[in-house]
Amino acid sequence: MLLAFDYGTRKIGVASGNALIGTASPLPPLSCKNEQPDWQQMAALLDEWRPQLVVVGLPLNMDGSESHSSERARKFARRIQGRFGLKVYMVDERLSTREARERTATRGPDPKVDSMAAVVIAEGYLNGAEPVTP
Repeated sequence: MLLAFDYGTRKIGVASGNALIGTASPLPPLSCKNEQPDWQQMAALLDEWRPQLVVVGLPLNMDGSESHSSERARKFARRIQGRFGLKVYMVDERLSTREARERTATRGPDPKVDSMAAVVIAEGYLNGAEPVTP
């Protein structure tokens, strides 16, 4: 079992993934305040689900280069690893929000899109996307 996160400065999309059957499901997004995750909320989520690993989306530019958002997502992933002692991988999340909008038929900001993007990230990992360390 894994948990996947689509890190954002206002909301963090969350999904659970099952490696045995290769599927993922959206969970309610986590909130952020001043661009910081609610670490108590994160601790409660991790305690409830007890994942074997965590996957965080790595937002890359279309040419594959990293951006300021990539740096923020890497920091988020390292903090999960450090605070909770979990194995954390990152996968390329280019176009995950676009795919999430298509799946939810949603335009503009919507919590469903955040967690559906996390589903896309989890599915990418489960389908063999090249994981990288934070």
